[in-house]
Amino acid sequence: MKPVKAMTLRLEPDQAEALETIARVDDLPIVEVVRAAISEHIDARRSDSDFRRNLRDQLERAEQLLDESKPEAKGRNGRKSRA
Repeated sequence: MKPVKAMTLRLEPDQAEALETIARVDDLPIVEVVRAAISEHIDARRSDSDFRRNLRDQLERAEQLLDESKPEAKGRNGRKSRA
């Protein structure tokens, strides 16, 4: 199993109070409430068609950037050669 990654979360006072209240009422540690909320958010984004389309677009752009930076794709002056 991968080690747990520690992160810092900065909340507005009203958010922190609401989070503490929810955790107390549900008798759960705050970290468990936060993890559940993050998991729900990730699941919602994964099933969102707009998000998936935007993710594919970003991946395509990153792939194009990598392809353009390959040495064989550039001429002697460092610019992309024209065929």
